[in-house]
Amino acid sequence: MTVRVAFALPAPQLDWFREVARRHAHLDAGHASDANGLAGIVAAERPDAALVSAEPRYLDAHLLAACDAAGTRLVAVVGSDVQRRYAASLGIFETVPDDAVAIPVRLSTPAPPVPTAGRVIAVWGPAGSPGRTTVAVDIAAELAAAGRRVVLADVDTHGASIAPALGLLDEAPGFAAACRLASTDSLTIPELERIGQRYESPLGGFWVLTGIGRASRWPELSAERVTRTIARCREWADDVVLDTAASLENDEEIASDLAAPRRNAATIAALREADEVVAVGAADPVGLSRFLRSHVDLLETATTHRVRVVMNRVRASAIGLDPQSQVTQTLQRFGGIRPDALVPHDQNGADAAILTGRTLADAAPRSPARLALRGFVENHLLPPELATRSARRSKLRAQPRGMLRRRAS
Repeated sequence: MTVRVAFALPAPQLDWFREVARRHAHLDAGHASDANGLAGIVAAERPDAALVSAEPRYLDAHLLAACDAAGTRLVAVVGSDVQRRYAASLGIFETVPDDAVAIPVRLSTPAPPVPTAGRVIAVWGPAGSPGRTTVAVDIAAELAAAGRRVVLADVDTHGASIAPALGLLDEAPGFAAACRLASTDSLTIPELERIGQRYESPLGGFWVLTGIGRASRWPELSAERVTRTIARCREWADDVVLDTAASLENDEEIASDLAAPRRNAATIAALREADEVVAVGAADPVGLSRFLRSHVDLLETATTHRVRVVMNRVRASAIGLDPQSQVTQTLQRFGGIRPDALVPHDQNGADAAILTGRTLADAAPRSPARLALRGFVENHLLPPELATRSARRSKLRAQPRGMLRRRAS
């Protein structure tokens, strides 16, 4: 396969790589002496790949954005740990050593195809307990009620909580077990069904991969393991809902050995693998402030443009009169964000769900919070035909039983 390659490398490396690329029948799409120059070539020529030295002169965020916009595969050439860390600080993990003769051949190998079987929905929110787990659980429940095959996975390495929220045993964390099997290429769908647990509901059950019971076990959820596990879950279900942690920090990738585990690697990997991201914020002054500050980091971390915003626990007692308008105006004014759902605060419904270890749909089906989340799923996460069918069923369930009997007669 012939590939059009652009280069930004020091002179000795540039001459060598261009000659080797020519011998492998690849085409030279141009070269530049710095990142800004290569960004111009990428924008104009739209090459298939760009081979760049992992140094600030040749590689920066502007060049990365230009490659993303042009659909150009960016490969960083690294010759030291310092260069490898610099590439990682920009979110570039596709690297090759500077003495690899086979680089031009590797450029011919297309990237692995994106799985099309299942969709990944990552639920994220900033620090401060905005309700990530509640939203993740009830999104999974509403998708299952619409007839989708769903798996809910707890990827939180700081405070996993899906198991207690649903009254499930978590002595053997399912997601950590899946990650260990994935690391040895032993993770299969039968294995997932063996280590997973079922949440059963009259509306529609779903699979659950519980999280780590002790936060000290976070090294088991490395980025590579999490990515492999998510890929296998795509084959297992129509929708994979991931409950993630809050922290998106990756400064440790610059300050420490790249071979060391990363505390936030599971969350970052989940967000980068997600087809949809649901960002959850608390609708109070402190929660809004935290959400607005962290939302920027989320957009820099996630690879999808489909980021849905759900503001949780909307109530006049914390935000003032007409809380829906107050929250919407605050997000638009200070962040240019338009919320996709405003979930009313319903303490009685939430308490009923926690007390019985059930979803809102089962514990408090008429809860205002449940109705708002169901509307969000129907409007944004379900295919149109399923959304219409789900809305019709919901409307029928909401009608008094006497009216249904009269219609039937």
